[in-house]
Amino acid sequence: MPTTVAPIPDRSPEDIIALRRRHLNPTLSMSYKEPIKMVRGEGAYLYDQDGNAYLDMVNNVCHVGHCHPAVVAAGQSQMAQLNTNTRYLHDNIVEYAKRLSATFPSELSVVFLTNSGTEANDLALRIAKTYTLANDIIVVDHAYHGNSPTMIELSPYKFDGKGGRGRPAHIQVAEIPDDYRGRFRKDDPQAGEHYAQDLQRAIAAIHARGEKPAAFYCESVLGCGGQVVLPTGYLPAAYAHARAAGAVCIADEVQVGFGRAGDNFWAFEAQGVIPDIVTMGKPIGNGHPMGAVVTRPEIAQTFITGMEYFNTFAGNPVSCAIGLAVLDVIQQEHLQEQAKQVGDFLLQRLRDLKQRHSLIGDVRGMGLFIGVELVKDHISLEPATTEANAVIEFLKAHRILLSTDGPYDNVLKLKPPMVFSMDNAKEFLLRLDQGLQQV
Repeated sequence: MPTTVAPIPDRSPEDIIALRRRHLNPTLSMSYKEPIKMVRGEGAYLYDQDGNAYLDMVNNVCHVGHCHPAVVAAGQSQMAQLNTNTRYLHDNIVEYAKRLSATFPSELSVVFLTNSGTEANDLALRIAKTYTLANDIIVVDHAYHGNSPTMIELSPYKFDGKGGRGRPAHIQVAEIPDDYRGRFRKDDPQAGEHYAQDLQRAIAAIHARGEKPAAFYCESVLGCGGQVVLPTGYLPAAYAHARAAGAVCIADEVQVGFGRAGDNFWAFEAQGVIPDIVTMGKPIGNGHPMGAVVTRPEIAQTFITGMEYFNTFAGNPVSCAIGLAVLDVIQQEHLQEQAKQVGDFLLQRLRDLKQRHSLIGDVRGMGLFIGVELVKDHISLEPATTEANAVIEFLKAHRILLSTDGPYDNVLKLKPPMVFSMDNAKEFLLRLDQGLQQV
């Protein structure tokens, strides 16, 4: 007789919460004061157990839309044929490496596949240390690069946060290049170069330990730091300082890659630089666990030490079929162009709202990666944290999903699926206007 799969009970939200508390990781949080039970996703929407549609403006993982039929079909088809490891030959992995590397400058042509952005950043660290024969790392303040032990050590967002153990000795933290509330503001045309000077202090601190810097990690747009767009000139100057000290430059594109930036497929391109290593995850598989590292051939060659990098699941035929489908959808549905068009519209209309609502202190972003910072005072820049979270709950009550981020938890972060439309944007702007009036 054929095997039958036991049905999963249709539980109430209250029962699920109780079971989570009994059986799941106790540090795992839930969104909103009253968590929502989601049962289905399609395009830019999630649907609860009662069939209510919620406009999803925070999920940059389901990059080409929840349950995109082409991506689902690619995974189902390949799963029904073969799924095995990369020690066997298969067309999918080489086709994916070829297609992915074609989206980068020609200098970046060697692909390592992983299962997540955390794994990608972990592997990038190993590669950087092998190439430079150094150990110390420079990161940007409030950065988050992953959940593994080594990435927690690289992430001020974690090691300086609740439960953190503080900065490890081999990590140096560079000043966050925030031209809204930092030392150098938007009225300084050289703010980027001025912020980059802080890398020299970090490098000096490494040399004072008798060590050398192996890498400078920087997100191409800062996520947990508050959706901060790097000031013009920051990466060119920062990369120059890092490379002069012998470090490699790693661009973390886990949140902002694959066309989300609008003008460019990769957000680092907006700064006119070519990193030595690029890491990616989240949107790469549209929700399927997948990540990647892309680097220069000369760096990849030094990783041949006799210790193989092998990953049981990374680069398997199913993952690569899904990754290829994501690239196809981005191209064929012109989603990068849509991110540019809708993102520019959102930024302009949000700046119009800023003129009417004193709570809005700053609007910033690229494409469909946008931050709206709320403040109580435009001189002191006192964070409006309570108000920001009240806006989030107001929007949730009107079936729009959003969240906050930044060092003060006062930045509304907009990073919807790339199928987010002009009509979706108008709906959000209407509700945000109402929410700001109410709080």
